[in-house]
Amino acid sequence: MRRFELFAAISAALVFPVLFCACEKNPGEDAEPEKGRLRLKFDANPSEVAKVSMELPDTNDFLLTVRKDDGAVVFDGLYCEAEEEFLLDPGSYHVFVRSADFEGPAFSEPQFGDEQCTIVPAGGDASVHLQCRQINSGVRLKVSSDFLVEYPGGVLFLKSDEGRLMYSYTEKRIAYFRPGNVSLVLADGGKEEVLLSRILSAQEILTLKVSVAGSGKSGSGISISLDTTRVWNDESYVIGGDNGKGSEYTNALTVSQAMASVGMKDVWVNGFIVGGDLTSASASFMPPFRSSTNLVIAARSSVSDRKNCIAVQLPSGDIRDVLNLAENPDMLGREICLNGDIVESYFGLTGLKSVSDYVLK
Repeated sequence: MRRFELFAAISAALVFPVLFCACEKNPGEDAEPEKGRLRLKFDANPSEVAKVSMELPDTNDFLLTVRKDDGAVVFDGLYCEAEEEFLLDPGSYHVFVRSADFEGPAFSEPQFGDEQCTIVPAGGDASVHLQCRQINSGVRLKVSSDFLVEYPGGVLFLKSDEGRLMYSYTEKRIAYFRPGNVSLVLADGGKEEVLLSRILSAQEILTLKVSVAGSGKSGSGISISLDTTRVWNDESYVIGGDNGKGSEYTNALTVSQAMASVGMKDVWVNGFIVGGDLTSASASFMPPFRSSTNLVIAARSSVSDRKNCIAVQLPSGDIRDVLNLAENPDMLGREICLNGDIVESYFGLTGLKSVSDYVLK
């Protein structure tokens, strides 16, 4: 009897700590936090972007970098090659899109894009709406002939903390800088003199007229005036407006621009073939495909949400024979330019009908 009681006591002593520890442990403390989704999209028709004397870049060709707040890179590549949505750990993320990398002072290198931070919640969604706008700034000089007479050996420079550019008297191009302080410097006779400094904002294009006051007389000085007609940060450029966009396949409308341009006829639209087999409520994004009469295009080859697509009606003949996914599944993911009429609805989506020509890229 005593042996049994002793065995029971020892067993209880051994089991009790184990049970006690099991009760103290939080059953969910080792569980991984549920991931959230990050979606990126360029606004279809921003009301204002910088006014520039050139074609706005195609957002498909933008560079995209997504970083977590600890510096870890989630994605770094072409925007058109990114997934439609990122499945990420919850936390803060930095999103940076740009038309090209800008390394410092340079002529004729406007940089377009956007930069935003967002929070991805656990098990939730975060959406970032990107703008296509100029994110660097520029300066253009207009040097008068009297300046050349007064300072025949003088050299003008535009200077920032990142470097400087020599601005010849006959230079017509815009010098671009990161937003911040930019100075106009005159180098003459072995000496340098700062003539003017300005803090430039993103989207600002500043034109300065440089001349000489009272040339040839004692006390003459350099005069610098602001040409307010060339400060473009308060001007507007409307995407989809009457700027010749879409008239050739080389300047085709993007998918987002086409969605904002319903009613345009005989216009080129650029996108990626992402699916077909359209109905009024669905589309297929994976082979095999059955229908040869339609397909959908999107801004990126990874898109799989029909609401981000344009529905394309394929006319009978050579165009249908070459492009339809039922007979040509290798066309899935191909970049293409199509010429046709943009209509309000085709299978419930913005549509492209009367397609008369195409160019594969």
